[in-house]
Amino acid sequence: MNPPIHIPKPPLHTLQKQAQWLGLLVLASGLHIFEASIPSLGPWFKLGIANIITLIVLVRIGVGAAIALAIARVVIGAFFIGTMFTPTFVISLGATIVATSVMVFAWLFIPRISLIGVSLLGALAHMCAQFVVVEQLFIQQHALYYLLPPLLMLSCATGWLNGALAMYITAQLHARSK
Repeated sequence: MNPPIHIPKPPLHTLQKQAQWLGLLVLASGLHIFEASIPSLGPWFKLGIANIITLIVLVRIGVGAAIALAIARVVIGAFFIGTMFTPTFVISLGATIVATSVMVFAWLFIPRISLIGVSLLGALAHMCAQFVVVEQLFIQQHALYYLLPPLLMLSCATGWLNGALAMYITAQLHARSK
């Protein structure tokens, strides 16, 4: 009989961060699914409320956790909505990767940027990336870009609002953790 293998237990702090991340992933996925059920203001335009959770994770847990959450949220959402591996999924995942990369870059390399600024940049990057993916993979018509300016204006409004909500929630969480 072989002796039992001893696997060290992870520190409690690590387990708490993982549990917090998992809970926030469930919340972000739920918001993603909810948002898919409400009418859109334009082609490929949603409010981006699940990005509030990505911003909170970026600030409270870190860069890697925010990237993982953003990608996992899209995959889980697509699974439950029924859009897995469809053009909608490809557009959403591509734009999410670009937007999250821009938000991480801004958070890390732009001194004193607020979550509103990070969210605005992410919203604009998400909208632009969606157009590039659609034009490159699905609709090879440059006229498609005539839709971009009004949708970028809507993205500014929702990006600002989501950033403001993320700042408020993060401040409240910080105050309660003291």
